[in-house]
Amino acid sequence: MTEHLARSEPNASDHQADRRRGDSSTLSRLTARLESSALAEVPRELLREALGATATEPSGTPAAPHPDQRVFLDSISVNGFRGIGRKARLPLTAKPGVTLVVGRNGSGKSSFAEGAETALTGRTARLDKQRGEVWRRHWRNLHDGADPKVEVRLAISGDPRLSTLTCTWPGDDVTAPEVEFRRPGHGRRSFAGIGWERAANDYSPFLSYADLDKVLNGRPSEQYDSVAAILGLRELTDADERLQGIEKALDSALKQVEAERPVLAEALSVLDDPRAVRALAVIGKAGDPDFVELDALVTALPDADEGRLRELRTTAALTAPDLGVVGTAVDRLREAVAVLDDVRASGAEDAHQRAELLAKALEHSRRHEDEDTCPVCGSDRALDDAWAERATEQVASLRQEAATAREARTELRDAVDALRYLVTPAPAWLPAPLVDPWEEWQACRAIDDAERLAARAETTALVLADACAALREEALRELEKLDEEWRSCVTRLAGWLDRARPAYAGRPRLCQARAARKWLKEARAELREERLRPFEDHLQRIWEELRQQSNVDLRSVRLTGSEKATMRKLVMDVSVDGTEAAALGVMSQGELHSLALSLFLPRAAAPDSPFGFVVIDDPVQSMDPAKVHGLAKVLHDLGETRQVVVFTHDTRLQRAFTNQEFPVTVLEVERQGRSAVTVRRVTDPVSQSLADARALIRTPNLPPVAMTHVLPSLCRTALERAFSEAAWLRLHRAGLAEHKAEKTVAGAVTLMDIAALGLFGDPSKRASEVYRELRRRCGPGAVDLVRQCQEGAHPSGTSMPDPQRFVNDIKAVALTVRKPEEGP
Repeated sequence: MTEHLARSEPNASDHQADRRRGDSSTLSRLTARLESSALAEVPRELLREALGATATEPSGTPAAPHPDQRVFLDSISVNGFRGIGRKARLPLTAKPGVTLVVGRNGSGKSSFAEGAETALTGRTARLDKQRGEVWRRHWRNLHDGADPKVEVRLAISGDPRLSTLTCTWPGDDVTAPEVEFRRPGHGRRSFAGIGWERAANDYSPFLSYADLDKVLNGRPSEQYDSVAAILGLRELTDADERLQGIEKALDSALKQVEAERPVLAEALSVLDDPRAVRALAVIGKAGDPDFVELDALVTALPDADEGRLRELRTTAALTAPDLGVVGTAVDRLREAVAVLDDVRASGAEDAHQRAELLAKALEHSRRHEDEDTCPVCGSDRALDDAWAERATEQVASLRQEAATAREARTELRDAVDALRYLVTPAPAWLPAPLVDPWEEWQACRAIDDAERLAARAETTALVLADACAALREEALRELEKLDEEWRSCVTRLAGWLDRARPAYAGRPRLCQARAARKWLKEARAELREERLRPFEDHLQRIWEELRQQSNVDLRSVRLTGSEKATMRKLVMDVSVDGTEAAALGVMSQGELHSLALSLFLPRAAAPDSPFGFVVIDDPVQSMDPAKVHGLAKVLHDLGETRQVVVFTHDTRLQRAFTNQEFPVTVLEVERQGRSAVTVRRVTDPVSQSLADARALIRTPNLPPVAMTHVLPSLCRTALERAFSEAAWLRLHRAGLAEHKAEKTVAGAVTLMDIAALGLFGDPSKRASEVYRELRRRCGPGAVDLVRQCQEGAHPSGTSMPDPQRFVNDIKAVALTVRKPEEGP
């Protein structure tokens, strides 16, 4: 076990020590290389800053799971999702080892795998491959899918209690689950807030049959990224991005001021001024400008009072009344006055009253038709029909005259308002010569007489406009004398100087940043190859096991391009009977799947991965029996450092484990009516040893030594496996680093040492303490059982009056001690 750990995770102890100091081994190696390099000090310091920022997490960033706190699966519970109806639970042992989850197609096995993958990553390989609406709409279970839920219980190193990942769906979109993470003592939070997404992407512990195709048939850049991510090069990429940011800022500033030079030169060229000619000579010259010369030109302006300049600029910008507009308004007003005078002369002003009087007389005569006298003058002349007809016509005429009068009065009011509207208030500041003319102009607003208003407005507007024009011309002449044009150009020149000085001063730093990036690029390429070699070695070892009876040799694995390059890919060089060939072109489907597994498993076993488990769904398809035999060996080796959970309907994989006598736990999934799924334990390492013991008892005609020596030895193996399982779980809960836990368990040789580890987590406990704990947990007879197992190794052996009962009692003890008691 220890040998395999060292073989699959080189320098694990050193690597973990580096991580505890807050640095990754990649950063440590790069820093050491940097300090011994011939790079100049300034670019070296730039690199130190960039790498230091990479090693420090930004404030508020969720803490990702640490490799020293690996996560293992304790159980997966699913209800209402895919093929599982009411709640079904898949129990697992949260420690390294291999578990096969078997069952026929359609039994619900993959629903456990897809449920766990969705809870941890928010996606499944099936969804990535089958993006059709049918799958998206029918992911709920047909019989009990109203409230689908996935619950994954996790064992995190250093935590005596289990954490829980709960995945639910508020709607019908399978791609939008709500995932909550609950860790005892740390409260609840959304999965997005715990910082596991990057690790789940870089070191995905899930592999399905659909993923096998994706590993090899995905885009070359995706294949590159999947391998580059686990080589620990992301920190170097982040450092390069920081240097690139410095380079970009300096380069952009320099390019901006360089682009402004021809525009500024064009503005200077139109000025007939010797100073502009001098500035143009400096600006137009190639290379860095003479800032001393330009500073002298900018500061050598004639003395001028800024207050006086403001007054002159304000005067030059004054707006006088528009004589054309004022003249039109005055003409309109005078026309309105004339019209009203004509109306008044025609008597139209009285027409309204006369019309009303006649209208009332008509109304009176209609009401009193038999009256013989005039109601107004009292004469005997009656208001007959002839009179009424004439009066009606006169009323209509008088009313028309009255309307004309109203229109004339309305037009007069509008003309007065229009002229007054043109009389604008005086500006906040006025030159002294304009104060009186502007006051006279504003006084027009208070004149009520229309004829007087027209005359006064016309006169004052003319006086004010003439005064404004004279003052503007005088101000412009004085501004010209005070270098207003040159000052305007100097303002632009001064602004350019403010930007140009730091831009040109940053040119050496720009060169240094480029030198730092160049060095980092070369160093990263070397480190990439250095980090790729152990990965390639691990891949080669896996391929050698999986390639059984294949004539395809995997010669090398290379990464070409870089993380930011458009063309980047993973290159696998193979040969067939010594002839070089393209892997995808010459391999069979089974060989391609074996190669995909060879690529995936080293990622899952990477030292930096925080996940202690690997979930593989249906890896056996297209494999011939020899390759299945090799796959069992690969999974067994991986199971010494990882919790390996394999879902399969192919019975060949279980037989391959049995034939090679590899310890394995087998769980069988069965699906009954209405999607009711059950899980039962078929066998596990402890049960295997007990089954071997029972098989021995059933074997006829065995010599006596089989019962007195061999049977106790098989039962001792069952106890050792149970105590070892408990020991690993206890050390994991205590937070001991994985490689140290494995080393500690492997270092316990005697049954008493292994029992002390399982019961207390301390192999140095005395036998008396072990026996006392065994009596407490398993009863007084447990100590005699352990002693009998030990005596079986002695030459005299142990008495065995009832072998069947002995095995049953050993089973009871093993099942009790195989899991440590829950902590507080």
